[in-house]
Amino acid sequence: MEQHPQPPDDQLLGLLLRLLQQHWGVAVDSALKAAGFGDIRAPHASVFPFVPPEGISVSELAKRAHVRKQTMAQAVEELEQMGYVERRPNPRDRRARLVLLTPRGKAVPPVAIAAGRQVEERWAQLTSPRKLESLRRSLHGLLTELQTEGDTVASPESKP
Repeated sequence: MEQHPQPPDDQLLGLLLRLLQQHWGVAVDSALKAAGFGDIRAPHASVFPFVPPEGISVSELAKRAHVRKQTMAQAVEELEQMGYVERRPNPRDRRARLVLLTPRGKAVPPVAIAAGRQVEERWAQLTSPRKLESLRRSLHGLLTELQTEGDTVASPESKP
């Protein structure tokens, strides 16, 4: 296997993560477009992973996705107009509404997940399966620790 140069010590981890996320996003966007979901944009991606089968409120969606409620409301509105989600009254509180995926919306995650797996397979070829799994475990551990200590840096309420 070819040796890769070590990154400079001053290259920020956040930048590396962002560049990898952009690579990931391009692959997922391409797969979604090829599957007939070309109208989905980046802000919409924060909706699909967090909608459980029983539905969820926009405010809870915003919390889970770490975005402002207004940002999430706009994404949900757009997805509703495009036929990916619907809003229904909450059976426990008729004043509140729940967001649910439509059949069209339920077809999106499998395409995105399959594209993501292909990216991971490619990354494993470029590095090694062991290194990629080690990275996954490290990132998961870091996220778990941040959540455990109540990290507010990524909280939408902490944004200016």
